[in-house]
Parts: sequence; C-alpha cells; structure tokens
Amino acid sequence: MKTDIEIAQSCEMLPISQVISSIGIDEKYTENYGKYKAKVDLSYLRESTRPNGKLVLVTAITPTPAGEGKTTTTIGLADGMKKIGKSVAVALREPSLGPVFGVKGGAAGGGYAQVVPMEDINLHFTGDFHAIGAANNLLAAMLDNHIHQGNALGIDVRRITWKRCVDMNDRQLRFIVDGMGGKVNGVPREDGYDITVASEIMAVLCLASSIDDLKQRLSNIIVAYTFDGKPVTCGDLKAQGAMTALLKDAIKPNIVQTLEGTPAFVHGGPFANIAHGCNSVIATKMAMKSADYAITEAGFGADLGAEKFLDIKCRLAQLKPSAVVIVATIRALKMHGGLAKTELGMENLVALEKGIPNLLRHVSNIKDVYKLPSVVAINRFPTDTDAEVQLIIDKCKELGVNVCLSTVWAEGGNGAIELAQEVCRLCDMENDFSFSYSLGGTIEDKIADIVKNVYRGDGVTFTPNAQKQIAELTALGYDKLPICMAKTQYSFSDDPEKLGAPEGFTVTVRNVKISAGAGFIVALTGEIMTMPGLPKVPAAEKIDVDSNGVITGLF
Repeated sequence: MKTDIEIAQSCEMLPISQVISSIGIDEKYTENYGKYKAKVDLSYLRESTRPNGKLVLVTAITPTPAGEGKTTTTIGLADGMKKIGKSVAVALREPSLGPVFGVKGGAAGGGYAQVVPMEDINLHFTGDFHAIGAANNLLAAMLDNHIHQGNALGIDVRRITWKRCVDMNDRQLRFIVDGMGGKVNGVPREDGYDITVASEIMAVLCLASSIDDLKQRLSNIIVAYTFDGKPVTCGDLKAQGAMTALLKDAIKPNIVQTLEGTPAFVHGGPFANIAHGCNSVIATKMAMKSADYAITEAGFGADLGAEKFLDIKCRLAQLKPSAVVIVATIRALKMHGGLAKTELGMENLVALEKGIPNLLRHVSNIKDVYKLPSVVAINRFPTDTDAEVQLIIDKCKELGVNVCLSTVWAEGGNGAIELAQEVCRLCDMENDFSFSYSLGGTIEDKIADIVKNVYRGDGVTFTPNAQKQIAELTALGYDKLPICMAKTQYSFSDDPEKLGAPEGFTVTVRNVKISAGAGFIVALTGEIMTMPGLPKVPAAEKIDVDSNGVITGLF
C-alpha cells in the first residue's frame, strides 16, 4: 500500500495556470510560485462581477486518537462535486511545521484525497508563516526597544502580553528570561514564545478583508499595559506600517490543486484552540467568487471549529453557509463509547451505541442552534460492519438527517459521489442561519450561551481572576465583541476525560483576554498550550531527502 507522499508524488499535476483558468480567474490577477503554486491578487475580489457560490462547511465529531479524516473528506467531497459536473473550489488551512515534525502530521489530506504539491504545502509553501512570524517578532523587538530607549509610554514590564513566536514545537521556549547581559542588552524580564499559528497576527491576517483592514487590525493589537492600567497598542509603537509591509504578499491567498485537478485555496491557519481555527476570510470569499460551490473546513470538532466558524468568522465576514457536513468514523464513536484504541477493529454495537450521542449532539447543534441543513459523512474503514453503519443511519434518521458513506481515502472523488449529491440537495434548501449568542449581552452572558447552547453544560464558573479581567475589558469597551473559547478539543466539557456527550457539568473560565486586532475576546478554560512540544519519537526522525531532492517519510 502506497503512503500519502508516494501517492502524491505519483500524481501528474496540471500546470497551475491551467487550474486557475478552469475557474475563470484571469492571469493578470495571479503570481506564480513555480509550476504548481500561485497567489491570487486581492483585486480579483474587488473587480470580479461573478455572483458568489454556495458555501459548504465540513466539520466533525469530537476528535479522538482514532482519527476522523475531516480534511481528507473536505478534499474528497470537492473532487466528488467535480465528478458530478459541478463548478467547485476548496478552501483549506495551511499546515504548521510544528505538527508536521511532531505527532499530528500535515494538513494536506490523505490517500487519494490530497492537495498537491503536498511536500511544499506541508513545509515552507509560499512563505506565509515565515512572514507572519517576522511581523510578530518585529512588533516584539519594537516593544522591547521602546522600553530600552526610555519607555516614554510608561509600559509596565510586568504586564507585557506580547510574545515572540516560531513555527516549531519547542517546549524549551515556553518560559524564558531574556534581556540579560547588562544595560546595553535590554531590560531583563520573564518572557516566552508561542508557536506561530497561535500568534494574534495569524488570526488578524485570516480575518482581514483588505490591506487597509489588515493595517488597522494590526494597529489595534494590545501588546502591554501601562503602570496605570491603560492598554498599549501596536499603533502606539508605530509598528503597523512595517508589519503590513512584511505581510503584503502573505495576505494574498495561495492556490494549488487536488490530486484530481480541483482548484484549492490553501491560506492561513490560526490555532483552533486559542484562535478561531479557520482558513482566511479572503480565501473563502475567493473560492465562493470563483465557483458555484465552495467547500471549506474548520478545526477540531463542531463544538470548537464549527462554533467559531459560524459565530465569529461568518458573523464578522457576513457569510451565510448553505450546508454543513459532519464527519465521523465508527472507530472514533466506539472510542467515545469506552473502547480502547486496540479494540476498535471488531464489531461492537454496544460501544457504538454508547458513543453515538457525541455525533447526535453535534448534529442537533447544527440543526437546532444554527438552523442549518446537514448531512453526516461516515469516513468508512474496512473493519466497519454493515450493522454498525445501519445503527448510525437509524439514529441520525430520528433527527431528520441523512447519512452518506465516504470512501475518498481509497477512491478519491469517486468515493464521495453520494455525499456530493446530498450536499447539492441541501444547498438548494432555504435555511434560517442564526448564531448561538447575541453580541448585545455581557461577556459572561455570551460565554454562558455557548456553554449551554453548544456544549450543553449546566453553566459557567468564573475564577476571581477572570471576573477581574472581564470587568477591565468591559470598562475598556470591549464587551460587545464575539467570544473565542479556548477549550480542550477532546470533550464538550473542559475536561478531556469526559468523552461522548457528557451532562451535568460546568465549565470553569480561568482567564479572559482580548485579541483586539482579531476582534474577539478569548475565554481560557483548562490548560491550553500555545507552544507544543515534540513527542518521544518525532515524525521528523522519519523524514529524509535523497540525492535527487525527493522527500521521503512525510506521511
């Protein structure tokens, strides 16, 4: 059986100019990065008169170590839509080098449902993440330089909130002391690094609608507080112009192709915990502008990725989805039902029935909270039995939602024909899309609405520290912004051990912070890591390159 990279390398890719012309984008709007990658200028969105296509979100059940295959399904669905004669484009996030060299792997799909060139996409690609890291660290350098040069703004070095970043899993950098070595080498202080995808710059770039909007959002970023508690912004440090210069190309969406030649916009990748976990607004709008159907995804399960896609991204960008695909595997649902990973290969209807409520809660949220039509896509494995499949079909039918089997990993677009047809049917239905909370409530009200309406918890407990932070943000006028929940991806609750569809729990919010540039408030629950570490055996150990420059071991 071929590995993902062997499948990708055996594919004969189309010239990127041919892929772009297939969706009617004139070459005057494109900048090629070699034969198979290009960027599309933002002027295309301003000047195109083509009506927007329909937006389809692909989300998933609560993730488990058994895997769900959300990105693979997203890509396979787009290829399936193309197979049935539809005009379609896909919009995905860019992979981070941290997971690529760590344990999770890349984000270019798998099997016969991949975007290519997968090596480029999973490694440096077009340099977007490097530009984001450079802009982030320029702001950090200008902040510390301001303090060193006399601190005219009166910045309290104990209340600096801005960190440097690097796109790598490096636990050694989580907590550091810098500015050592005497007066000429800066001001000594405790500091730390985030991984680049956790930088607010990433979230800003993915929510910006234009160069001017990007510059304004950068200017709004809060980096520290003064001795009398006033926020200090990027604009106060006069850094936004130079940062925008570093990002002027990174804001342009990248376009590549699937193994079957379907156009794919791959752009941006904010952390799905600390930020909103979706590809850029500009890339999504470009996919909608260039095809009749735009297929996109959001990070982790529907309680995190879909919630933030719908409540933050769609609200801020004024997007209205036409349909939602909820990806599940029978293996993962059996894990939610209490089985160990080593026991998933055998039929077990009892465990599956115990785990299905996790899927049904996600389905119910999309249907009843957000009022969107949906379909469940079962990413089928060879060990799945007909009885197990039928059990899921029967349970979903009780909620009025259809189930389609997906075999895109093994069959590419041919494995998503039924799913593609059902998605087209759903897109033709009228929907009453709504949000899970109103912006008019207090910060506490909005967090409570998410916990009760989406997680189905009993309520929220705010630590004294969180209560103080909420009071400060409210006094500063930030209380009408949307909420970005930072929560474990492994449970509806804030306890990763509570699998399935837990009930009777409360969520504890321990910190509340502002991402003023991105335009949302982050509510932190549990222990959210913004700088991961490498595992005992990193994926990097298996990656190599031969004398001809051919990469091996990359999945």
